[in-house]
Amino acid sequence: MADGVARWGRRTVLRRAALLGGGAALGVVGTTQTAWIADRRLPLGGGPASATLGSRYQQVGGGVEVVWGVHTGAPLVALTFDDGPQPHWTPMVLDTLAEHRVPATFFLVGERARRHAALVRDRLAGHEVGNHSWAHHDLARMDAHTAYDDLRRSHEAITAATGVAPRLLRPPWGHLGGAVLHAAARLDYRLVLWTLQMVEGEYPHDPAGHARRIVADVRPGTILLGHDVGPERRLVALRGLPDMISGLRARGYTFVTVSDLLRRAAVPGAAR
Repeated sequence: MADGVARWGRRTVLRRAALLGGGAALGVVGTTQTAWIADRRLPLGGGPASATLGSRYQQVGGGVEVVWGVHTGAPLVALTFDDGPQPHWTPMVLDTLAEHRVPATFFLVGERARRHAALVRDRLAGHEVGNHSWAHHDLARMDAHTAYDDLRRSHEAITAATGVAPRLLRPPWGHLGGAVLHAAARLDYRLVLWTLQMVEGEYPHDPAGHARRIVADVRPGTILLGHDVGPERRLVALRGLPDMISGLRARGYTFVTVSDLLRRAAVPGAAR
């Protein structure tokens, strides 16, 4: 038994040594992680990591852009909300934005947009919509065909519910894989992540404190992530939204949609 274990151990060491020898150029010799990666080679085409379909013709456009925010000296901020629409929460956000005349970008879940279309119909003037997947499943675990079918289905539902075809994509949890990039390129989307996220868990029952924290952290060109769906603790951010808006305006900030932020950042002095 001991001799058998020893032979298994020698074979494993030799196998790892051979695998690691091929990784010397990567500067990672001596790590078992490299052996694992070499042993579990990802497919050349297909699967969630691959941004190609292998040797098959690629049904994509010229490429896809990924943005977290923009570099600009102008005091601009883009307010975004994920995961809706949802009864109670989404109307609360829309009411607050209307009262303060603030535009925002809503990354909608297609299944919810179809089910709750009445919540957003005729209420998005001045706002922007983006695609946030069909049912908030992890796109980064899907292959290119599945990710494309998910986003196309959501795209059609959002367009039917709002009357506006989305041109932006934010994948759930910000998870990116090659297949997501491929699907986004096929749909001619811009991929939008975020610069700063609400931190409701740090300010339970303190909407004003949370608002002050966000106001202090915003920088010019920030894309700010909030939610109009979720657990009860997220209401801290929504209840503090008026203070957040007034606090940012007191610092000289102008609210814009994500697409407007991207356009105006490309033109020096356009926000003055």
